[in-house]
Amino acid sequence: MTQRFLAAGANPELINLAGGLPAPQTYPVPEIAAIAKQVIETHPVETLGYGPIEGLPSLRRALAQRLSSRALRLTPENILVTTSGMQGLDLVGKVLLEEGGIVAGQFPTYLGALDAWRPRRPAFRNLVLESPEFDPVAAMAGAQFTYTVPNFSNPSGRLVDMALRERLVDAAQSTGVWLVEDDPYGGLHYDRSPLPRLIDLSAERHGGPNGLGGPNGYGGPVIYTGTLSKAVAPGLRIGWVVAAPEMIRALTTAKQGSDMCTSGVTQHIALAALENGLIERVQPVIVELYRKRRDALCLAMKAHLSAWFDWEVPVGGMFVWAVARDPSLDTERLFQLALEAGVCIAPSSVFDASGRNRSAMRLNFTLNPPERLDEGVRRLAEATRHLCEDKA
Repeated sequence: MTQRFLAAGANPELINLAGGLPAPQTYPVPEIAAIAKQVIETHPVETLGYGPIEGLPSLRRALAQRLSSRALRLTPENILVTTSGMQGLDLVGKVLLEEGGIVAGQFPTYLGALDAWRPRRPAFRNLVLESPEFDPVAAMAGAQFTYTVPNFSNPSGRLVDMALRERLVDAAQSTGVWLVEDDPYGGLHYDRSPLPRLIDLSAERHGGPNGLGGPNGYGGPVIYTGTLSKAVAPGLRIGWVVAAPEMIRALTTAKQGSDMCTSGVTQHIALAALENGLIERVQPVIVELYRKRRDALCLAMKAHLSAWFDWEVPVGGMFVWAVARDPSLDTERLFQLALEAGVCIAPSSVFDASGRNRSAMRLNFTLNPPERLDEGVRRLAEATRHLCEDKA
């Protein structure tokens, strides 16, 4: 299904509201082109040859410095450079997941994570974090790891609040279960200040003499993954994992059998972007553009879809999660009708390992300008109307 969402972007007649795609006009093309030329000429061996499996030492140092905080003091031994954030998730599965083991995952769950771990035939335990009955200790018990996207979850767009972040971190510490914090959208805040990352809270709440966030680096149970795909450009395929040194060593061994090393060219581009302020120059432009597009999508949904769906306006990220008022409204069927109407959506079934959740959908607002968002939602409303008429 991921392949189908990405392919939808290649059809100019089809309005793609399905894929989690950045706006191409935000890519800093002249800057990246100039950096690429400069780094290849200056570092021909490091850019065009094989490199260290764990990543360029200079990039690992830069990431350790950038990702450190008051409570969290990282060293390069806490950093693994990956070929995209997705590779980090894949490597976590290779290291931690035995065939048939339990993955406790925030529900609904990112499709890419489900795809990464399915080859090991895990049992997925759905964690509905917003449920009043949610007990993180019980939810994590017996799992081989727990997977969360605290900042604007894919697909729901929800922001995990501070109290729940603390409970998740405390549960990971008390149970000894690894807690994966996937954070591709952490820079896309539109309406409020960022909350602390789980890995920061882990170091702050459980640091002290055991060294979770002391001068020798982080040693706690949180595995933090990040990427430049949303901050600069997805084609760079640069991501990272932050974790305890022993976990970084295990993930590095797994990476050796995956791709040997991440591209030296894009690692050097990433290093330059971190050091020359490119990310800080681009991010405000991205945030302002996406805020306007989020507002445009929600306005169009209010005008065209409010008779059939409910949703919350996300305070960040890339997605709106719309839930059908009628639980029998099948968004898998709506997906097919919407394609016929010229718009592509992401039905909720693909974010459920069992495929049983069929009454919601994910809509992306970052790729398309406001007028195209409005037209896409209008087409989706027509498809929804036809679906409801067929049911009647």
